[in-house]
Amino acid sequence: MEKTYLPTVTTADKKWYVVDAENQRLGRLATQIAMILRGKNKPTYTPFMNTGDFVIVVNAEKVTVTGNKGEQKLYRRHSGRPGGMKTETFNHLQERIPERIIEKAVKGMLPKNALGRQLFRNLKVYAGPDHPHAAQKPEVLSIQTIPGAKS
Repeated sequence: MEKTYLPTVTTADKKWYVVDAENQRLGRLATQIAMILRGKNKPTYTPFMNTGDFVIVVNAEKVTVTGNKGEQKLYRRHSGRPGGMKTETFNHLQERIPERIIEKAVKGMLPKNALGRQLFRNLKVYAGPDHPHAAQKPEVLSIQTIPGAKS
């Protein structure tokens, strides 16, 4: 009887990648990041396991959107109280908390369950060019050289 292969994943098997978001389109960047977080770029991809890698995004304040989305794209949050809906535009949120834009875009592309929440913890987003993860020796990736990405 043949057995199904299941990859054994430890944190030692996971790589760290740095992605520069400067002058990148939000959606195209987020899809590539989500693919690496899930591990879909690896031959050992398993849909129900965390086989992905860690991703560090720098220069989050310099991510762009096309057209009039800067003024028209809305980000909503709710306090849970009656009348507690708050909305703000892309441009306003980019001035206030630029990390949240990329985090929300990537989180929306991950599974909506416990696995998605676990994968989201492997994403680190920073507004400026510096990050505190130099000890992990992350590999620098441009959007064109992301493994498994279609060009």
